[in-house]
Amino acid sequence: MLRRTIKNPPLRIQPTVAIGFVSGMLAGLARRGTDPAPLLSAVGIDPAESASRIPLNKYAALYNLVNRRLDDEGFGLFSQPMRGGSFEFLCRGCLSAPTLAEALQRASRFLHIVLPDLAVSIRRRQEHAELVISESRRLAETPDDPGRVFAFEWLLRLLHGLACWLAGRGLGLDSVIFPYRRPAHSADYALIFTEDSRFAPTVPGGTGTLVASFNANLLDLPIRRDEAALTAFLDGAPGKITTLYRRDREMVIRVRDLLRTALPDTPGQEEIADRLHLSPRTLHRRLEEEGSSFRAIKDALRRDMALARLAKTADPISEVAADLGYVDPSAFYRAFVEWTGMAPMHYRRQWGGKQR
Repeated sequence: MLRRTIKNPPLRIQPTVAIGFVSGMLAGLARRGTDPAPLLSAVGIDPAESASRIPLNKYAALYNLVNRRLDDEGFGLFSQPMRGGSFEFLCRGCLSAPTLAEALQRASRFLHIVLPDLAVSIRRRQEHAELVISESRRLAETPDDPGRVFAFEWLLRLLHGLACWLAGRGLGLDSVIFPYRRPAHSADYALIFTEDSRFAPTVPGGTGTLVASFNANLLDLPIRRDEAALTAFLDGAPGKITTLYRRDREMVIRVRDLLRTALPDTPGQEEIADRLHLSPRTLHRRLEEEGSSFRAIKDALRRDMALARLAKTADPISEVAADLGYVDPSAFYRAFVEWTGMAPMHYRRQWGGKQR
């Protein structure tokens, strides 16, 4: 069978993040009656638009800008601000710990001082361990308030990203139970947290608890970072944490590159493992250690390429679908609606190119 050739030159595909994460990040500003438009404009996000996804680098820049403008690394979401520099001191406090378990215990004690609204604890049960984040007080009147949802997303990502950096490797989460209903942007959870993301809504008026489960052996890992490494790590932090799941995962990037090169063919996990001179089981384990999976990588690649093609070219939608390996255009349509909440043609009319 002859492979189809994509006629357009390769586009530079930028990793993107769902707009739901931005809405949550800006919830603290809304509570204060502060207009977020100047901050959005400062990082190149048009406040007059409401795109379903934005480039990840702009999201990280907005993260740091909101922290600086508010002098609050908690985004104005809590009863007291987390003053600028809190993340740096959190890192420094963990750096001399002998193991990851001790580092997380230190992080828990530090956060108790600077972030009393959320309590962090570590539980170890034989082969399994749990990172637990609980509300000490209700963060919002409604359990699905965007600011409350973002608060749990943010703190889990912060602690998980820091733990991965301290250990010098990706640390896979087996599952996470979030204390709210499944949000519209939950498809991104597979790349950020784990494919096994579950949702257990908190009873209105009550407090909720997030539980992230992982292999207990990870707690025994030694801390592999020093002051020199910390200096480099703090450049762009704490917003930098939001990009690590994309940039620090070597196997994820290698698999993504192979899948992209193969398009419009869609090789399976066994074929990709063979090209990497690995067994399928080893590939699965390596991706799991880096917090991802073969399916999540393939879906994210197709999504980002589809968004770029529809926004930046005038290629027919049927051609875009075929070039991304969709034999049935209706399958592409269903996938696109799941990614963005709108049909491909609607997305194109709103964000870019026109159908030929």
